[in-house]
Amino acid sequence: MASGQVSKRVKFKSSVKDPGTPGRLFLTLERLMFKPNSPNSATKLNMEFRFVKNHKYTKEGSNKAPMLNLTSSQGVSYIFEFESYDDLHVCKECVGKALSKTGETPKPIDTSEVPSEQPSTEELLFGMNMLRENSELQNLHKRFVSDGILTEAEFWATRKKLLGGNFSKKSKQRTGLKSFVLSDTKPSTDGRTNKVTFTLTPEIVREVFAEKPAVHRAYLDLVPKKMSERDFWSKYCRAEYLQHAKNANAAAAAAAEAAEDEELALFLKPDDILASETRRKIRCVDPTLNMEADEGDDYTHLPDHGIVRDGSKEITESQHELYIRTLSQELNRHAAVVLQGTPIDEEQLKDTQTVAEALKQSKQGQNASNEETDMNANQDRLSRISKMMEIDDLQASSDLPLAPLSIKDPRDYFDSQQATALKNSRDTSIGTDPVKRILSAEESYASLRDSISLIKTTGLVDPIIKPEVAVKVLSVLTHNISSTKYDSGKNHGLSVLDTLPNTIKEELLYHWTSLQELLKHYWSSYPITTTYLYTKVNVVILLSE
Repeated sequence: MASGQVSKRVKFKSSVKDPGTPGRLFLTLERLMFKPNSPNSATKLNMEFRFVKNHKYTKEGSNKAPMLNLTSSQGVSYIFEFESYDDLHVCKECVGKALSKTGETPKPIDTSEVPSEQPSTEELLFGMNMLRENSELQNLHKRFVSDGILTEAEFWATRKKLLGGNFSKKSKQRTGLKSFVLSDTKPSTDGRTNKVTFTLTPEIVREVFAEKPAVHRAYLDLVPKKMSERDFWSKYCRAEYLQHAKNANAAAAAAAEAAEDEELALFLKPDDILASETRRKIRCVDPTLNMEADEGDDYTHLPDHGIVRDGSKEITESQHELYIRTLSQELNRHAAVVLQGTPIDEEQLKDTQTVAEALKQSKQGQNASNEETDMNANQDRLSRISKMMEIDDLQASSDLPLAPLSIKDPRDYFDSQQATALKNSRDTSIGTDPVKRILSAEESYASLRDSISLIKTTGLVDPIIKPEVAVKVLSVLTHNISSTKYDSGKNHGLSVLDTLPNTIKEELLYHWTSLQELLKHYWSSYPITTTYLYTKVNVVILLSE
């Protein structure tokens, strides 16, 4: 019990007169498990000690076989016959400790140790259909789940992709913003009066808040503390109408109204949040880039290219440059928001207040990550500057004598090595005589008769097989066995499994799939942080032995 486990050879019996099933008994402080020697045997046991009510055992010197009788809480007896009384005493001590541990005052179950994620009803129904269609999966389920080794949740946890089926195809991806630009949402007029109507939906509001952080901030600060939601959007639509006006005095009119109304000026002035984000992105740009070298690619700066503008107009418009927003700025900002995506789900598009609060929460997480990113980017920026400013005369030579790397298909290499090895093995000779691989029945019988006569006359003084012959045969067999590894999938006729009987082949595949299943659960239990995972790993190890 030093390692917390006991393993003994026993015979599992349903009654005293039962001849029993030979196998191995595994005991821990939490559970007992019987594993038969024959893999085809249906007699298996895997039970926790909390279901064991009492135990009995034969006394030494009673002229009876050493047996241990465990009675479950349902009245079922499990009898184990040991090879010696020493083995019985060791297991009896382990059972006594386990039963005394389970008899203590029960502690509240730590639900954090047991996996809480259970498959849904739809997933279980889909899993049952998979079991009916896949016999291999059905055998694994029968061995591990039906026998109580694994739970349904543990078994299907390693097959989330298979279990999901059509359910996994349900889009968990958030719907992105549409590609239309807000400027395309034109206001409508009734044709009789000068009244202009804007239509705002929760989706449009989401895009407004995403593309214009200053508007989002103003909404949280003003609504409903200083103004109603209707007044807020009326002023916003008024600002949009002024900025998209086609007349020449649009900028002047916007500047005049902004001077009279401070709240309207919030929507007309440049977005300071976007400006700070732009400066942050500029700081992440490699400062060693040579912008002048790329200026020649911009042919619009060359003579006789581009659009000639009237200088007088530019001077006049520059007076109200603060209230001018170009189409290129809107397109660039819209493209950046579309590529970045929206952190708001479709279910949150209920009203304006819900959209604003959801976007605020997402921005808080982004700001925290941006601060960390900025610190890392600043370190990288300083590192790049120090590397670019190195003095060449003081640096060691960076021209190291390296051979060019040429990566090819590794299968070509292994196939060529295999072909060479097989050719050499066929060309080799045993001693000085060439190896004759095909013999007739008469030649084989004559060789066997000569060998028997030689043994009768001289005895077994020398080994039956010469050492050099054995080495040659072993090397040839080794090459043939290793060749199947690389021929797998290329020539089914050379597969080792195809040369075996069907029963042995199915049994090997069954053991292989079972071992793969145990390895999945073994590695998925690490790191071992709870008692539940520790018990599970011990059970998997016992089953793998």
